[in-house]
Amino acid sequence: MTSLEMRALPGATENPVRLGKAAAAAPRRAALGEITNFNTAAVNTKRGATKSKPAAVALKTKRPEVQPQVPEVPAATVAPEVLQQLDVSLKEESELCQAFSEVLLTVEDVDEQDGDLPQLCSHYVKDIYRYLHELEQQQVVRPHYMQGYEITGRMRALLVDWLVQVHSRFQLLQETLYLTVAVLDRFLQVSLLLQVQPVSRKKLQLAGVTAMLVACKFEEMFAPAVGDFAYITDNAFSKAQILEMEQLLLRSIKFQLGGPLPLHFLRRASKVASSPTQQHYSTYDEAHLRPIVQLIAKNVVQVNDGNGKFKAVKNKYSSSKLMKVALIPQLSSAVVRNMAAAVDDSH
Repeated sequence: MTSLEMRALPGATENPVRLGKAAAAAPRRAALGEITNFNTAAVNTKRGATKSKPAAVALKTKRPEVQPQVPEVPAATVAPEVLQQLDVSLKEESELCQAFSEVLLTVEDVDEQDGDLPQLCSHYVKDIYRYLHELEQQQVVRPHYMQGYEITGRMRALLVDWLVQVHSRFQLLQETLYLTVAVLDRFLQVSLLLQVQPVSRKKLQLAGVTAMLVACKFEEMFAPAVGDFAYITDNAFSKAQILEMEQLLLRSIKFQLGGPLPLHFLRRASKVASSPTQQHYSTYDEAHLRPIVQLIAKNVVQVNDGNGKFKAVKNKYSSSKLMKVALIPQLSSAVVRNMAAAVDDSH
């Protein structure tokens, strides 16, 4: 048999007799040795080993790891008097922390009892109102912003009085009315500053109903249709004019409708209606509030002594549905009239 025929036979390359002593001394390569973590060299540590275990068998017979022996330490026993002394010290520390907290916070936590009411967000309601105060500064309406405007403050007052009636006619949410006035004032202010088609006297009512339309879309679940607002103006303006004014209004205020409303702060103030607590949560002291209260008193006196104009708000709050708060005798008392008399004429 030739050497070529011998090489062609199966298993001829594994015959140490035909390949010589060098081939017989070479270790046999385990199957899949290149892609496993098994160390075949560690198995054949003795020279002259005639057989080597397959890789699969070696993996199954892995030597178990020996865990170090850790001596058991007996539990220490604590004397009862030591435990009693420790309990007393912890109690004193708790009382000290409570006393220290009361010194730092001299007002009550008005949100402490609202943990089981998720809609009140008691865990982060203080952060919410801090954020609303920041937005209030960003979206502030300047005092006397109508100076130099074709529209006067009296025209605006007549418009708001009419919007209150429209609000009651449509039976809308309180938030919708407050947002309507806020959007209207911001729109008029921006239009005057940028000189972007300032609202003329003839289009003031159009701006008012458009502001209410936008507020309804933001607050109401079922907002009145555009045709309803055109009808409420006695068809003085068409649906196309209202939609055109809506685009101008939203672009002017940069679509920022999520600002704070007086109603938001009013609800918070009514929850903390006491002197030091009110000052703490509202951040306003008596010096801040006095001129505002005097202006409100002046408006109340003017409505009570008026000749029939600006009666929508009083008529609204004279109903039994709103507890007839506009008819309480305190609004006609000498205290309110004295505060109204103290208002500076420049206001």
